[in-house]
Amino acid sequence: MDNSVRQIWDNCLQFIKNSINANSFRMWFEPIEPVKVVDCTLTIQVPSSFFYEYLEDNYVELLHKALQRELGPDAKLMYNIVVDKVKRDKGTYNVPGNRNSALPPNNPTPQNPAGNEIINPFATPGIRKMTLDSRLNPIYTMENFIEGDCNKLGRRAAESIANKPGHNPFNPFMIFGNSGMGKTHLAQAIGNSIKEKFPDKVVLYVEANKFQTQYTDACRNNTRNDFVHFYQMLDVLIIDDVQEFAGKVGTQDTFFAIFNSFYMSGKQIILTCDTKPVELKGLNERLLTRFRCGLTVEVSMPDYATRLNILKRKAYNDGMVISEDILKYIAETVVSNVRDLEGALISLLAHSTFSRSELTLDVAKQLLGKITKNNEPEKYTIEHIIKVVCGHFGIKEQVLSSKSRAKEIATARQMAMYFAKQLTDLPYKQIGISIGNRDHSTVLYACKTVAKQIETDDKFREIAQEVENKIKSPQE
Repeated sequence: MDNSVRQIWDNCLQFIKNSINANSFRMWFEPIEPVKVVDCTLTIQVPSSFFYEYLEDNYVELLHKALQRELGPDAKLMYNIVVDKVKRDKGTYNVPGNRNSALPPNNPTPQNPAGNEIINPFATPGIRKMTLDSRLNPIYTMENFIEGDCNKLGRRAAESIANKPGHNPFNPFMIFGNSGMGKTHLAQAIGNSIKEKFPDKVVLYVEANKFQTQYTDACRNNTRNDFVHFYQMLDVLIIDDVQEFAGKVGTQDTFFAIFNSFYMSGKQIILTCDTKPVELKGLNERLLTRFRCGLTVEVSMPDYATRLNILKRKAYNDGMVISEDILKYIAETVVSNVRDLEGALISLLAHSTFSRSELTLDVAKQLLGKITKNNEPEKYTIEHIIKVVCGHFGIKEQVLSSKSRAKEIATARQMAMYFAKQLTDLPYKQIGISIGNRDHSTVLYACKTVAKQIETDDKFREIAQEVENKIKSPQE
């Protein structure tokens, strides 16, 4: 062949460059080095397995066309993959992406350049992939995660992920919400379910601050490559409290590389965070963009019915015998988060056990007044607010939640949303669901409208004050 290997590849690059945007060309084609041409087969060298897989998944047809222009219709492509400066022949592929070609199996214990097994940052060096401790808490299961309007979307998506980890529309899967709402429970429940259904899958749960500590140690010990390779060999990665990466540039860059490897390899990523991705501060934009490319769901404080079901399940699972009246009282009183809800139940039972006294409703009321921030039942529940507002305006609760735009009904509806936001910790989305299944923007508009009228309209301010006084008055 008259043309040199370099000239053939340069001609291919020119064709490819005219077919894709500059950033993609710079990222995925400039790092490639031509190696040799034998007959109609061009061998190229790529930096990693991830790089090879990305080319095959996204640019195989373009490579096919470019090679056919230079080598004819029988053109083929061979990859040499660099892994820690050690070349591995990945095998010969027909350029259209024939996936029937034989490939070497994945090595469950990737090697470092010295030929030793990579370091497991959770245990002793050399531990094999299949013996890795997932760090999952077995008590967090799908069965004991109580579903309600506050978490329905997340619960349904979690089931889909557990059935097809990595091969579903929800990758990455991010769960956000305030502390104690069940994010960790749901994330770990997915991991436990995957382990049960797919025993060969390697699942790992790790807190973001633990990941950060491991990264720092790896840099200090000059084992960063081992650290990255360890995480890349997993099948399912669950990172809890990802907001902890804020401001940690090196950790973010490393996690970005791991994230890309997972995403392009069809492996499942599950993240939890205390706020929605668009409100995260201190994280670089390319990482935030990756977070947003899957499904993001919120888990918020459950409504009364769901809180009661949580308490009943907790009591049943722990073998507690407690009257339903007391459970109902706890559900009405503790509206901060699920963790406090379960903690209140345990505290009441502990007091009864240690004092050897019967746990009555009166005793429960007395004790909860001391151990909870809110000792006024129903005062801050959205159910109570809706009831008071409807009573004041003389309308039925189902009318308040209807689609009616009559002025008095619309005013009552907006006032209920306003006070629900002022007097509870519920997010806009949950308030909207509780009042006619409205969306976030409707509740936000209602709150702004009522606030403006209170500020500018004396008569409206008097009505709002009267309603607020009724909400805060002792209940009969």
